Order: sequence, then structure tokens, then C-alpha cells
Amino acid sequence: MTTPPRLLPLLAQFDFARERLVGRLSGPVTDSGDGTGTRVEPMTDDEYLWEPVPGCWSVRRRADGPGQRASFLAGGGTWGRDAAPYPHPWPPPVTTIAWRLSHLTEMLALRADHTSGSRSATRDGHPVDGDAAGAVAAFEAAADAWRRALLSVDDTALDTVGHCTYPYGSDVEEPFLDIVWWVNQELLHHGAEIALLRDLHRARGRG
Repeated sequence: MTTPPRLLPLLAQFDFARERLVGRLSGPVTDSGDGTGTRVEPMTDDEYLWEPVPGCWSVRRRADGPGQRASFLAGGGTWGRDAAPYPHPWPPPVTTIAWRLSHLTEMLALRADHTSGSRSATRDGHPVDGDAAGAVAAFEAAADAWRRALLSVDDTALDTVGHCTYPYGSDVEEPFLDIVWWVNQELLHHGAEIALLRDLHRARGRG
């Protein structure tokens, strides 16, 4: 299938943002933004779970229960992600790298399924990783699935309201092209947040 021309710039943006985030998490180098490679150490479990301020939302062993102001742990398996029903607590809790990466992974995997898969995947069944290496691998797998879903659509699908049936957003009310744009926005802004948290973790205690 030929990729619709309107999709090409969004696909290229997704690929670049995904590449930079994985490079920023795993190294050995990442694009500094000007084409120059910057050395990066792989993220450790300590960084992945680091809570920079009290009361962070993170991922936790289900047996330990949710963190402060969270009412349940989202996801499946022995680990879950701090969550609460709408309206969320105010002011919003600061979230860890683990929380943000788990959120991105779930969003990509479930939207892929609700675009070109079984259209039945749920948040309750989505696994949450408790270690850095597993989380990065899960993110890459989810990003691959979303990219395959994008390559499965034609020009008509881009304009189809509800082409993606993802149940945790406005997908069923929006043209698919708008959902593609939104997913890129999520990857860009959470990717930047994750990179900043890595910088802060590296610099903690200096000065």
C-alpha cells in the first residue's frame, strides 16, 4: 500500500522523535539536535524509578498499592502505574520517568490495536514494567506496532472519524489524521520531559 502523502511528514516526525527518545534512554549516543552525537549512558533502574520530589506518581509493585493521591494501579501484571479517576488530583502530581514511559507505551500499543488489530485491548490487560531495560524494550515494541498501524491506512482512513477505536481518548470522535498528530505531540512532549528528568538525575546533589 502506498503511504498517503499527507501522512508522510507526520510519520517522519514520529520516527525522528522516537529515535531521539530511545537514543536518550539507551545510548550509546543520541542526536543533540544539530546532528552531533552526544554520549549517553543507558538508563538505570534507579533513574527509571527516581522520585525527584515527595508524592510522585510512578510504577509500583501491585502488592505495595498505589502512591500518594493515587487510588489504583493501572495496567496488568505484578506492576502497575499510579492512577485515579477523573477529575485527577490538583495540582497534578509530578510523575517519574517510569510513569511517563509506561504511559507512552500503553498509548502506542493500545492505539495500534484499536487501529489495525483486534480493537479489544484494554488498559487493565496492558503490562507495566518495573525495570528500565524492560520498559525501553516495551516502548520500542509499542512504537513498532503503532508505525505498522500507520502504514496500514489509506487516504480515506485519514479522514474517517473513529477509524481508531481507542477507548481512553477522543479517538472515536476525531478524524484519524488528528489522532496521528496527537500521538506525535504526546511523544514529543513526554520525550522531552523524560530527557529533562535524566538531566536532573545526573545533576542531583551538585552545587
